[in-house]
Amino acid sequence: MNKSFKTFLKHTAKDYYNQSVNPPVVRASTIIFKTMNELRNTQAKGKKNPTGGHFDYGRQGTSTTYILQQMLKKMEECHHVFLTPTGFGSVFLSIFSIIRPGDEILLADPVYYPTRLLTQDFLKSFNVKTVFYNPHDLSTLKSKISKKTKLIYVENPGSNSFEFQDLSKIVSIAKKYNIFTAIDNTWATPYFIKPIKLGFDMSIVSATKYYSGHSDVMGGSLAVNKKVFKYVEQANKITGLRLGPDDAYLIIRGLRTLDIRLDKHQENAKKVARFLSKNKKIKLLYPYKKGSYNYKMWKKYYSGASGLMGLKIKSKSKKSVVKFVNSLKLFGYGYSWGGFESLALQQEFRELGDRNYLKLNKNEHLVRLHIGLEDPQDLITDLRNALKYIK
Repeated sequence: MNKSFKTFLKHTAKDYYNQSVNPPVVRASTIIFKTMNELRNTQAKGKKNPTGGHFDYGRQGTSTTYILQQMLKKMEECHHVFLTPTGFGSVFLSIFSIIRPGDEILLADPVYYPTRLLTQDFLKSFNVKTVFYNPHDLSTLKSKISKKTKLIYVENPGSNSFEFQDLSKIVSIAKKYNIFTAIDNTWATPYFIKPIKLGFDMSIVSATKYYSGHSDVMGGSLAVNKKVFKYVEQANKITGLRLGPDDAYLIIRGLRTLDIRLDKHQENAKKVARFLSKNKKIKLLYPYKKGSYNYKMWKKYYSGASGLMGLKIKSKSKKSVVKFVNSLKLFGYGYSWGGFESLALQQEFRELGDRNYLKLNKNEHLVRLHIGLEDPQDLITDLRNALKYIK
């Protein structure tokens, strides 16, 4: 029977042994075999256990992590999924798998700040050159490709500034020059876009965010195609980046309602966006309607939008922008997002990184909002009361 994506999320990950609706949490370091021959055969042939996995040591996973991998593999429509203990662990694994001393990596200018620190600062001491391209002008990407370029790393939309890029064009350029590609797809998840089907070699999602949905677990996933699998598999064995079974269980639990939550995040975000768009002090960085910021490029590739948005606020007083954020009663102040709760964050320059192509005027300020699952009218009332402080 062919099942829809929504039904798949509800009817996958059963308990193979006890017939319970949820899989058990299996914790293990040592795996016991009946004989040395059985152990060696498992190592040599990848002999599968009843759940389909093949483990001879706990670092390779347990039936709990295996079930999560199989769920994500079907969601991503990819060759394999690797699990890491944090979202940034998957970022690191994708880069570590491909890049070697003397190589060059091309990154979208608005990547996540820790990704920027890893590439342009940390890898510099390993003789790796990092080059950034303009997400709105892909000629800057093509012109900066050299014989040493091994990876094009995309974040879409851009972290904090929400630029949407022409993804097929990036893939086409990469394939022409035989360069691997990776994309951070945390904002949309494979519910709204499947990057591997689009042609990317690697797709990263921070499971800490929408996969979990409850702000109580950290994890990451790295989906790969067949072409890049052997490189990531080798690096994965060396790094020891592993997701624990307890965290895997919580992520499986969260995935059951991913579709319902993301649909509601989108519904609430669009209502809040329509309200904010009427304020002349604010330029909304969110594709909520035709003609809105980057709507065409978003619409070209995505079937929906999540709850994370940016506000570019015009004000001569930074203090008044901070006061606006501090006056919000229903928005928490903190990092991360993707949980059930709404969050607000006034962006300092250091959090944006040393951006090459982001241009903010003297009196422009960025605020990031995550629109949660509260009553949207309550969120709008809260924003309306706080906006009066912006001078």
